[in-house]
Amino acid sequence: MLPALGRGAVEAALESAGGEELTDLQKMWAWALLPILLTVWTTVGLWIVTCGTYSPQSCIFAQVLNIGAVLGLWISFIRFQQIRDYGCHCRLNTISLILGVVMMLGISLVGNFQKTNQTETHLVGSILAFYVGMAYFWLQTALTYQVKPRHGGKWVGPLRFCLCLLCTALIIMMMVFHIQDLKSVAAICEWTAAMMMFFLFGLFAVDFWHLDGHFYHVQKKQSVLKRE
Repeated sequence: MLPALGRGAVEAALESAGGEELTDLQKMWAWALLPILLTVWTTVGLWIVTCGTYSPQSCIFAQVLNIGAVLGLWISFIRFQQIRDYGCHCRLNTISLILGVVMMLGISLVGNFQKTNQTETHLVGSILAFYVGMAYFWLQTALTYQVKPRHGGKWVGPLRFCLCLLCTALIIMMMVFHIQDLKSVAAICEWTAAMMMFFLFGLFAVDFWHLDGHFYHVQKKQSVLKRE
């Protein structure tokens, strides 16, 4: 028979359990805020893009995108590891990580090489940021339907799909308007697509809500492990 607990002991046990639950909840909130931070931070940079080719606005714009690229790399690696921990060791996840890294390189190039100073490098960065980035989010949408458990219920997958579809349409329209030399309309499509992509990053908060923490380690070669 289990020993009876006094009222004070019961209250202490409940408080202890509640404290542990609260601590876990705080950890989850912390990781969920990371994608939201990236979305808010990079969106701020868009408001100074009109003067982004002139100092000191160009310096601020570059720094905003560089920090955003670092946050994006962090999120890409966490998402990659999260999918692996759910038992999905497919090549699709690895390709997605590579595309995420290339996308962040493109964002950094866009910020550091202004169009008026280095047009070719700026365009290369734009291609990497938009086209490779769009491929990254399409793969993430596919992985959403493959990974179990699927966080966020039934609405996350369709929402990601609709945002990717809309963003792809905006990028195609941007290309068409650039060819027709309608620069103002093309710019509207470009930055609307950028906002959509940043929102797609923010949507990872739904998945990161279920994280307690993460770590990476260096693993020895298999032959060395067998000898030991």
